[in-house]
Amino acid sequence: MRRHLRLMRIFIGATVSAQLEYRANFLGAVLASLGEAGVALLGISLLFSQPGVQGVGGWTYREALLVTGFFMLTEGFISVFVQPNMSKIAETIRTGNMDFTLLKPVDAQFNVSTRHLNVLRFPDILIGLGLLLYASAGLTVTVGGVLTAAVLYLSALVIVYCIWLGLSTTAFWFVKTQNVSELFNGVFGAARFPVSAFPVPVRFVLTFVVPVAFITTVPAQAVTGQISAPMALASPLVALVLCLLTRLLWRKAVASYTSASS
Repeated sequence: MRRHLRLMRIFIGATVSAQLEYRANFLGAVLASLGEAGVALLGISLLFSQPGVQGVGGWTYREALLVTGFFMLTEGFISVFVQPNMSKIAETIRTGNMDFTLLKPVDAQFNVSTRHLNVLRFPDILIGLGLLLYASAGLTVTVGGVLTAAVLYLSALVIVYCIWLGLSTTAFWFVKTQNVSELFNGVFGAARFPVSAFPVPVRFVLTFVVPVAFITTVPAQAVTGQISAPMALASPLVALVLCLLTRLLWRKAVASYTSASS
């Protein structure tokens, strides 16, 4: 564990040094983050701007804003930590550089998952945290609810990572997987709204097919104290199952890898 943490510190230091050389890029990334936050807030505002609408799917405006906050926080997690690494997998397979990754004396999955990050999108995380604090300020929040939400959100991050890793691992067989990732991004966009705001068939898909509900809606329910015991237990269970499945998929993919030069 200490060795892996030391490697992560080296990876982060090298990436931060390289990316902060270009300040104009950082300014552009901040503007992009503000633009995405504006789009997310506009969607929520439109839902509640209809005459006579006091709540959507049983959620008040502040409660729905919690979901948006978790959405922005997750967007930041994906942009900073997940996407920069997962997008490299197909490229390293296509060019044959995966050979060098597999030969290094460190777990290959750990290496491809932590080697890169995009610090320019860190403002997304700050915006998400800001929205969560603002939304919580107008709600009755307990310490137990916050701790439960924190645990469930950690499970949500694991779910996000596993989905991305699973989709990216298919590059061992199909090489080009950009369209698959874009498909997930399109579905994940629904996570900016409470899942109960959608029709029942859509709720089923967003909960049991693509577990988007566990990423934003479930932690928000925990904060407000509206989470049910089965749903609270289901989130870590889904994360654990996805961890095992993606690990097995990764090992199978590596075993079938024959190198670009073979």
